[in-house]
Amino acid sequence: MAGTTTTSTGVWADLVGQADAVATLQRAVAGTRSGKGHAMTHAWLFTGPPGSGRSNAARAFAAALQCPRGGCGECTECRTALSGAHPDVTLVRTEKLSIGVDEVRDLVRAAAMSPVVGRFQIIIIEDADRVTDRGADALLKAIEEPSPRTVWILCAPNPDEVIVTIRSRTRNLQLATPTDQAVTELLMRRDGVDEVMASYAARAAQGHIGRARALARDDHARDRRRRILDIPGQLTSIGACLTAADNLVKASLDEAAAATADLDVREKTELSEALGMGTKGARPKHAAAALKDLEDQQKARAKRLQRDSLDRVLTELTTWYRDVLGVQTGGLGLELSVADPGDVHSSGPHLINAEMAPQVQAAARSSTPEQTLGRIDAILATREALEMNVAPLIAMESLMVSLADPR
Repeated sequence: MAGTTTTSTGVWADLVGQADAVATLQRAVAGTRSGKGHAMTHAWLFTGPPGSGRSNAARAFAAALQCPRGGCGECTECRTALSGAHPDVTLVRTEKLSIGVDEVRDLVRAAAMSPVVGRFQIIIIEDADRVTDRGADALLKAIEEPSPRTVWILCAPNPDEVIVTIRSRTRNLQLATPTDQAVTELLMRRDGVDEVMASYAARAAQGHIGRARALARDDHARDRRRRILDIPGQLTSIGACLTAADNLVKASLDEAAAATADLDVREKTELSEALGMGTKGARPKHAAAALKDLEDQQKARAKRLQRDSLDRVLTELTTWYRDVLGVQTGGLGLELSVADPGDVHSSGPHLINAEMAPQVQAAARSSTPEQTLGRIDAILATREALEMNVAPLIAMESLMVSLADPR
């Protein structure tokens, strides 16, 4: 490969492209051991774009804080903290649309306890942007008056998505979007992916490490992506637009159902057994309420997964129109990309969808930059509509019509 990327070792090894953030966290860890506490604080807010590694950074930091050697990556403390098995590291990730006050109160109680075996009691909230207002009120006092050996690590896409009273009492650590080269090298080193596939996946994922790994390892993920990128060329009539929207929504529902089917059944079975359903001492009224609450949680989880699926569609479509606009304005090196679609190391901007360069060029010739910008704006508006709980089919139908070929 042309060029190399400096990588960290120990618990920091998978935090590619985050040299500044890693250095800050290493200084904080060192400060807890040297007595120079100014580098350390009891509440952190890790922010960065999707796929930049916020939760990985949080787990690595937690492991380093517990590790006798500051993050060796090999000891029991490191391995259990990274895997989520350490008794003094609580990892919270929600599959629902929000984190409510009851869940936060449970965390506050856990944070007030002394560490069982570790140096700190560490609470990681992966989706701090999903904490409700009431939940934030419960969290605020715990952050304002922390226990002496408690560390809070909150994660969110950007600081503005966290309630201001919480944000103002944390130290923000901004993660960068990893470069294509850094992600390529990670896939090759960690996952054993060959260079050509790793380069394609890194370029297509645009710094989202999890997405890049899925594209590199899953034929179906690559096929789904290609079908999404084919959609703009198929929107030649209102009927085609409505059909495309319907197919996308159905596919998102199927994806969510496939991801939750086994888990839903297992959760319901375990709850029924815990409630003694079918036994002589069962209390049907309380059991019915508990089962209804579980069903509501499962529906919320499926709704979030469907939204995530549609958001990936919007992301892929954005890359398409970004490429089209780049060709129209002369901002992308189309000839270089066509000559070597796998080259992600060339100087200057390049096509994200270089393997489809002829189609991108044709789309650029058939529309104007103003039309392309309008389509990008329509994609952004659709993302906002879905976040505001507009019915997915309505939102996607409106988008497909906005993207339709005007010819």
